[in-house]
Amino acid sequence: MNYQLKSISRAGIAEALAKVELYRYLNEPEESESICRDILAVDPQQQLALRLLGLSITDQFTGGVSDRCREAEEAFERLADRYEQSYYSGLLHERRAKAQLRAGQLPHVVYPLLERALQCFAAAEKIRPTANDDAILRWNRCVRLLQTPSLTWEEQLASFEAEDAPPR
Repeated sequence: MNYQLKSISRAGIAEALAKVELYRYLNEPEESESICRDILAVDPQQQLALRLLGLSITDQFTGGVSDRCREAEEAFERLADRYEQSYYSGLLHERRAKAQLRAGQLPHVVYPLLERALQCFAAAEKIRPTANDDAILRWNRCVRLLQTPSLTWEEQLASFEAEDAPPR
């Protein structure tokens, strides 16, 4: 059997975008990703669909090698607005770090991802729209995560660095 994908109409994009958000709220990111791809097949530069595609992919992160980080990154790179590029790239790194923590990765693996997220959020903060504090809110969440006592970042990083130090 050889089934072909069908195209949605341009007039149906707004309704399709609403469905994407609904499926994300229902924690069905594969459904929302599929709809985003249908929208982008009709309008490859549809900004909300690009943003939601990247988010739908990050919603599926498990902390494993199957995470499609590059696909999400490519969607966010296609955003026309520099603020959104920086902000959503930061979100990508933050979500990747959290997924890796849930998967049991050690802090020395996760720490660089959170640092990269912080760099992206700092860049977004510099060019953010008036009264938009989203980058600051995400920055603060990453800092709080880094300061979580149960993670003992500094101790584990120091231990890891000591293991990597050349013998004397």
